[in-house]
Amino acid sequence: MSEAWILVIIFSYFALLFAISLLTGRKANEATFFRGNRASPWYLVAFGMIGASLSGVTFISVPGWVGTQQFAYMQMVLGYLAGYAVIAFVLMPLYYRLNLTSIYKYLDTRFGNYSYKTGASFFLLSRILGASFRLYLVALVLDKFVLGEGHMEIPFWATVAISIALIWVYTFRGGIKTVVWTDTLQTLFMLLAAGFGMYFIAIELGLDSVGKVWDVVGASDYSQTFYWGWNTPHNFFKEFLGGAFIAIVMTGLDQDMMQKNLTCRSLGDAQKNMVSFSVVLVFVNLGFLILGALVYLYATSKGIIGDIDGIMMSLDPVSGEVLGKLKTDELFPQIALEYMDPVLGILFVLGLIAAAYSSADSALTALTTSVCIDFLGFEERTDTKAKDRTRRWVHLGISGIIFAAILIFNLVNDTAVIGAIFSAATYTYGPLLGLYAFGLFTKLGVYDELVPVVCILSPVLIYLLNYFTGNWLGFATLIANGGLTFIGLLILVRRETPE
Repeated sequence: MSEAWILVIIFSYFALLFAISLLTGRKANEATFFRGNRASPWYLVAFGMIGASLSGVTFISVPGWVGTQQFAYMQMVLGYLAGYAVIAFVLMPLYYRLNLTSIYKYLDTRFGNYSYKTGASFFLLSRILGASFRLYLVALVLDKFVLGEGHMEIPFWATVAISIALIWVYTFRGGIKTVVWTDTLQTLFMLLAAGFGMYFIAIELGLDSVGKVWDVVGASDYSQTFYWGWNTPHNFFKEFLGGAFIAIVMTGLDQDMMQKNLTCRSLGDAQKNMVSFSVVLVFVNLGFLILGALVYLYATSKGIIGDIDGIMMSLDPVSGEVLGKLKTDELFPQIALEYMDPVLGILFVLGLIAAAYSSADSALTALTTSVCIDFLGFEERTDTKAKDRTRRWVHLGISGIIFAAILIFNLVNDTAVIGAIFSAATYTYGPLLGLYAFGLFTKLGVYDELVPVVCILSPVLIYLLNYFTGNWLGFATLIANGGLTFIGLLILVRRETPE
């Protein structure tokens, strides 16, 4: 598939996003940007959240992960269900009762200003890392297969800059209202790309029915799902609990994800959105794992990859020459763009950019919201024109920070992107988990000015524990981090009970 055609597809896609932005951004104001005027249909939010939750990481990394982790990821996905139930029936009622724009305002009400700023700061750090990781993955694929060395010779930094600039242009006016609608479109393209990817690869393997695909994938070594040994890094209980708590913190305690839910007309609508979204997400993730198994079966049958002394290597399918250790994040893109029908190449590109920007656009909007509400006090200011001007500068500044973070990540990253995201999240979201758990499940007051100390020490101590024990905690790191923060807050308890 030629680079020119790929660029035509990308710019045509963005033209469609800009058209949506113009429609949703008409007569936009502060309430539109931050809360979507509280008028979003719940089913639209639910469908769009699928794309925002999955992102380019799921689109590329999860299929690639199958080669080394099999279907173990489904254990975590099942844990997500439990986490989303907590969000729907514990956190959402709280947010709607307090009529929040930024969910971290709860910490101000419950503990005080230091806790409030600490929670918002950890969100900013967490989401900047997450958004940077996700966009890095997409920029890397575009650089390797379309724009970079050996293709159009566009430097990596320019690819990143163009990507972020396009996102900024279609979100700077309508904010979260635009994101709700664009995420719906992007989810559709991503699911179509994954579905047709499975179809084309299955046909190449001679599997002409869903039953045959299920039988072949199920009989392969890639389909192992449940791991019960306690010492294995994929132990079911560790991954299930890790998945539940990751869902709680990366959705329920995350301004990015909750901002969409808070645009629904009522609490009941928001809960219907969360429950339906969580069930559908299980089947969507299973589909991506099946896609990954098919990708590996196809690549092995065509001599594109091979097991050399227990290590999966990339091979030249003609000569059989070993090209190097397999980079799992590049396998699906390579097959879609170089070995499959051009139609799949077109759909892959659409799915890739849709997956990336469905999470990046909402992240940019949520980060802007947090800075404006949590740190610049927009809810107490009445100077509308000045606030609008400031919001646009903040929006631009956050874009610049994400740009710099991606370039730094490109210099230091040496792990699979999905592992890096979850690893970072277990440290940066842990203090948020501890703060909210303490606030919800106790009525105790704390010395608010010392809360930042506890929230900084907790992830540092957990990191040191993992460092000296060879990452013994695994995905339970998040739970341990939140638990240690909780214990630290107990030490800070005041004698009097707050009103």
